[in-house]
Amino acid sequence: MAVSQTTRKLSTAEDRREAVLQAAAQVFAQRGIHGTPTSAVAAKAGISHAYLFRLFPTKDALAIALVQRCHERILRTFAEAGARAKAAGGDVLEAMGEAYVELLQDRELLLLQLHSHAAAPSVPEIREATRDGFRRLVALVQRESGLPDEDVRRFFAEGMLLNVLAAIGADEVDAPWARVLLGPDC
Repeated sequence: MAVSQTTRKLSTAEDRREAVLQAAAQVFAQRGIHGTPTSAVAAKAGISHAYLFRLFPTKDALAIALVQRCHERILRTFAEAGARAKAAGGDVLEAMGEAYVELLQDRELLLLQLHSHAAAPSVPEIREATRDGFRRLVALVQRESGLPDEDVRRFFAEGMLLNVLAAIGADEVDAPWARVLLGPDC
């Protein structure tokens, strides 16, 4: 009688780390960085609480990894949009702005950004990761657009306003204040 052998693929630590980041993004987006117990992340990821801490030694380390991941996604999106605009002879900053509006459709990404900004004053490591993300984004926008500092500042200021408006669902409100802040294109 032949014995059937099935091979079981074991997850690598990197696979588990990725699964934890995906689970943490969902839970942190819903509950905030300070409001999320690590046990909720472990449960969502389907791993033990102890294993979570083998992958990420502290809750702050996990939050920092998420902050970095958000900034990487925005950076990659801006770089791709800028490259496409340059290749087509288009406006780089406009292309990046349109790409960011698309990113804001991802409620999880939006909420993670807002929660990281809220946690930054009380968690120095999150503050530093957020600063580094902005440093890299500003450098990319400056380099690719070639625009003066005031235009770059306006671009980021409008992006922050868009974050807040998306978070509060201003596009669902037919009121003068919402129309003023959303602008004519919305």
